[in-house]
Amino acid sequence: MCGRFVDPNLRNTEIDMSQIKIDPIQRRFNVKPTNPILIFADQPLEGVAARWGLIPSWFKGNDPKEWKATTFNARIEEAREKPTFRAAWRYGRCLIPAGGFYEWTGPKGNRRPNFFAPAGNDANFYFAGLFSIWNDMRTCTIMTRAATDAMVGIHNRMPVILNSEEREAWLEGSADLNIGIRAALKTWPVERFGLMDEGVSLIEAAE
Repeated sequence: MCGRFVDPNLRNTEIDMSQIKIDPIQRRFNVKPTNPILIFADQPLEGVAARWGLIPSWFKGNDPKEWKATTFNARIEEAREKPTFRAAWRYGRCLIPAGGFYEWTGPKGNRRPNFFAPAGNDANFYFAGLFSIWNDMRTCTIMTRAATDAMVGIHNRMPVILNSEEREAWLEGSADLNIGIRAALKTWPVERFGLMDEGVSLIEAAE
């Protein structure tokens, strides 16, 4: 799963900042479900804002809080057939850039966050995502898959992390359930932080 992540650093990357059609957001180091996040959708890629937590277009409510399902993640093995994600699987592919993400380990009541960053020279991950437009609001979810060896001992699920070739395939509608299996990660533990903490000093101190 992926329940907290860090905004991407897109400076000096292949993404031209002129493609991002949203007001600048100060970089956040503890992005939470329901927060607005940056996604890249359509071809050519266009950077737009979306609410993290997908609400399907057919939902009849008037307030996002009326949608009670937990949809900030979607299992890649199930999304194609699930009513909540089925239309987005066909028509709402997107990429969700992130500078890293957290996963927790340890006993209940004393769990500690571990930070995952891209291995090698990449500045960001690109998660496979789906988006939906509900009541003129763009909403999205991060795809997850069974954990690879890179997550051994941490969690049995992980985000679907795409390399450069897989990004194009995902946007074009790939149904390959092994997509993202080659993702390379590095990780280290960080100090515990609260749900509302920004987290920036925790990561900087650990690097």
